[in-house]
Amino acid sequence: MSESSSTEALVEILRTEIARLAPGDRLPSSRELTGRHGVSPVTVSRAFAQLSAEGEVVTRPGSGTYVAPRRTRSSTDTPDTSWQAVALAGRDFDPGAADGLSDTPPTGGITMAGGYLHPSLRPERALSAALARAARRPGAWDRAPAAGLAPLRAVFARAAGSTVGPEDVLITGGGQGALSMLFRALAAPGSPVLVESPTYPGALAAARGAGLRPVAVPMDGDGVRPDLLADAFAVTGARLLYCQPTFHNPTGAVLAPARRRQVVDVARAAGAFLIEDDFARHLGHGGPVPLPLVADDRDGTVVQLTSLTKPASPSLRIGAVIARGPVMRRLQGMRQVDDFFIARPLQEAALELVSTPAWDRHLRALSAHLRERCAVLTGALARELPDWTPTRIPEGGLHLWAQLPPGLKDSAVADAARTHGVAVNAGARYFPAEQPGACLRLGFAAAENLTDLTEGIRRLGTAARACAGG
Repeated sequence: MSESSSTEALVEILRTEIARLAPGDRLPSSRELTGRHGVSPVTVSRAFAQLSAEGEVVTRPGSGTYVAPRRTRSSTDTPDTSWQAVALAGRDFDPGAADGLSDTPPTGGITMAGGYLHPSLRPERALSAALARAARRPGAWDRAPAAGLAPLRAVFARAAGSTVGPEDVLITGGGQGALSMLFRALAAPGSPVLVESPTYPGALAAARGAGLRPVAVPMDGDGVRPDLLADAFAVTGARLLYCQPTFHNPTGAVLAPARRRQVVDVARAAGAFLIEDDFARHLGHGGPVPLPLVADDRDGTVVQLTSLTKPASPSLRIGAVIARGPVMRRLQGMRQVDDFFIARPLQEAALELVSTPAWDRHLRALSAHLRERCAVLTGALARELPDWTPTRIPEGGLHLWAQLPPGLKDSAVADAARTHGVAVNAGARYFPAEQPGACLRLGFAAAENLTDLTEGIRRLGTAARACAGG
């Protein structure tokens, strides 16, 4: 019999014996157990160690091993964590509605919520091959430079435009953590931060987590309105703007060419930073994708945030911040405080992935798939719910933003949809202030296939009619 199986057998014997004893009773000694059961002292030691780790026995050096006090649960000994309310006072954290139950469908349901690709759309074979090659690279498990691997920084710099160099790039662990870092770096707690309305709920959560006050700036079909943006800077004294100029989440809007320079100029005139969340650069549907705002900004007004997570995999937590001037030095200093550096094997894997022809093939295929899925979803919505109004047919991104007819509440429809086996995102969580109308965000990238998209809209129609009393 092997040592491990002998240990397991002895543990079970001792459990039976412990059950007959009272707390505080002494168990047989190691010498007694070895003689009684024909096992080695090592086996006895391991058995006692396992029972001790489980809280069944207490070993007292020089005295022996004893039955531990019985642990019972009752209303009188329920853990009391109420003291934490006092200890945490003054350090409030309000993430807002960053997450919701409606995001996750019941078992067997259809997902039209969330912001990641279905596994069938991910380059999983290329990811696996990249990770395997990365692990074999010389120095793959060494400490990485604080700013990130130089070749990977060069990749992000080239994607941002000819005015950006590798020295302007800081590699980050995905986009969300970088966004939290930027909010902490660029504004003091209690300060206002201007945001498009609607906007990404994760940005609202990160801003509030940094102690900032999101202030809504309305947008239209061409993106955030520069006139109202200027007014918001003047009224609030804000020194920070967060925006998504390309394939905005949730609306899919692209900031109009005439406004791109205006928005940057308004921020510069206010002496403010502009965080450009460029999460969807690789999620176009086949048409031209405008250069990022940072490409035309030499004065450090724009701080760009981008990531490989959305077009690749939720677990490829590799992104980049592009910044110029003292703010980059501040971000590098925060890196030394927060996490020292991003895991080198993951950086090496990202570099392997984006440096192969397989990455370009994946992006082309993904573009075609997203375009097809968007068309199927839009067509199904027109057939099943013709009185719902998409704000636009997006030319990139993962979502369709739909306005509901009067009389319907987005939260009620989202909850009803979940009971019918489909998850969608209620629109209220995307607004930093008052919601002007009921909307839903309908994702077309997380569902398994096209059939699920049409079936999901059919179920959504059933849920909506139930909410309307029809």
